Amino acid sequence: MSEQDPAAPAEPEAPPETGDIVIDSALGDLAAVPADDLDGQLAAGEEVQRTLRSRLGDLGG
Repeated sequence: MSEQDPAAPAEPEAPPETGDIVIDSALGDLAAVPADDLDGQLAAGEEVQRTLRSRLGDLGG
């Protein structure tokens, strides 16, 4: 068993897969933003929200 250096950055987790290409792409973009880029995370999170709203709106159509 190898010990991991606690100071080493953790590997990012893979974003969840929904099976919806557009949503998965938006989630992948969010996961790709560095943790210390708060503006980038906010922008990517807002894009995920817009994508989800659009997809959910399509269901009610």
